[in-house]
Amino acid sequence: MPQQNNSRNTRKAAPAAPQTDNFGHLQPQDRELERAVLGALLIEEEAYYKVAEILTPACFYEHRHQLIYEAIQRLFFLQKPVDILTVAHQLEEAGQLEEAGGPFYLTELSEMMYSSAHIEFHARIIADKALARRIITITSEVQRDAFDPTQDAGELVNRLQADVLQLGQENSKNKIEQIDTILTAAYDAVTNASRNSDSMTGIASGFTKLDKITNGWQKSDLIIIGARPAMGKTAFALSMAKNIAIDMKKTTAIFSLEMSKLQLVNRVLSNVCEIDSNQLRTGHLRNYEWEQLDTCYKRMLGSPLYIDDTPGLSVFELQTKARRLYKEKNVEIIIIDYLQLMNASGIPFNSRQEEISIISRSLKGLAKELNIPIIALSQLSREAAKRDGDDKRPQLSDLRESGAIEQDADIVTLIHRPEYYGILQSPDGKDLRGKAEIIVAKHRNGAVGDVLLNFKGKYTRFENDDNGYIPVPGEKSIGAADDMPPAFDINTPAGDFPMPDNADPFAPLPPGTDLGEF
Repeated sequence: MPQQNNSRNTRKAAPAAPQTDNFGHLQPQDRELERAVLGALLIEEEAYYKVAEILTPACFYEHRHQLIYEAIQRLFFLQKPVDILTVAHQLEEAGQLEEAGGPFYLTELSEMMYSSAHIEFHARIIADKALARRIITITSEVQRDAFDPTQDAGELVNRLQADVLQLGQENSKNKIEQIDTILTAAYDAVTNASRNSDSMTGIASGFTKLDKITNGWQKSDLIIIGARPAMGKTAFALSMAKNIAIDMKKTTAIFSLEMSKLQLVNRVLSNVCEIDSNQLRTGHLRNYEWEQLDTCYKRMLGSPLYIDDTPGLSVFELQTKARRLYKEKNVEIIIIDYLQLMNASGIPFNSRQEEISIISRSLKGLAKELNIPIIALSQLSREAAKRDGDDKRPQLSDLRESGAIEQDADIVTLIHRPEYYGILQSPDGKDLRGKAEIIVAKHRNGAVGDVLLNFKGKYTRFENDDNGYIPVPGEKSIGAADDMPPAFDINTPAGDFPMPDNADPFAPLPPGTDLGEF
């Protein structure tokens, strides 16, 4: 064996893990199994494929075993053969040969002549003991800091949650599946969809034309709803919550980081009762409005709508609350208002952009874990408001603080109210007063498009506009002939028209009537 190059052999041995903890307990370990696995890897090259997804160098208790396994990993990555000589050479190149026990120890491992027949089972035992050591380390550090009076207990809880979450994610690995079971699930999904009369495969938002584009909010999807301040993000979210929880009776959870529970419920009351929110706050209601309020109050009682208004909520606290709601209340959809007010306390990060990336990735992971849609509201940057002329429509690039939001989201919808910017008419002459555009700017599994909704600010309410669908390219307007204008809205309340109280709103108009006056 060539002489060791001392100029490269400068790395000091890492301190060995403590043999016992503070209570005198022996650290979980099995040196004999570690030797068995390494011995099998040195004599049977194919054995590595059985343990590659189970073990990492950190799983080994002895430091020299960590170095040897790391060298084997490196050789496989470089597609080089693995035996005593190549592993020794790889360790020598890294300046770690003597630290790993030297050539004699490698020979000793291979001469143990362990078979790889049970290597996968042995590897799982080693990994399990490594996990137990990690748990001991995490809890011991938190316990030590809990005795320090200068440490904030809330921060310790957040750190513990973050560490345990990371540990769970590292330890949770999806198995590779043969296509048959996945194909059967896909076929069953198509079959179930065919039995659904409205072809809705997800949770309907209650906005007909939007649901035509999305087929409802789908399980495991992260949906981002972005808008500038005063565009109506919260009103849109509450209108959906009203449609889903109160009308459709689907269990819905709202996490509000901006408004209190009482403020949110007052907004929902205004939405459902169609009573001015200012009047609800002051209590100055007419007799018929008191009757409306009483009727709506009784209608809303028992609705499966859950509200949490914890300020400064961390993404880890939200995950804990969401899992409990899913387990105890079978929650079907979660709405978060809004993403930029959350934090990732307990995880180190270098910038706010990095923190937002952690939050959005965690929300997507939670949606997949619970297999429910999660809707997160998001602020947009000021770029749209700075654009010249009438081009104030938001774009994907306006999502604030992190491109990771766009990357993690399955659907991104943007809210635009032209009237807010003094734009009262569209280029094709459509009246935009009291209108809001819902722009489906990204749809990972479907089409994009724009939808017009009615916006009633005094009721904090979005509602369907029967002529509000803006077709995707190549599609005709729904129900419209090639050369026909949109149909007259038969659902418009008669009170909106200048006709006598006893007039029949459905009677034919007299010949020669000027429709422009309507």
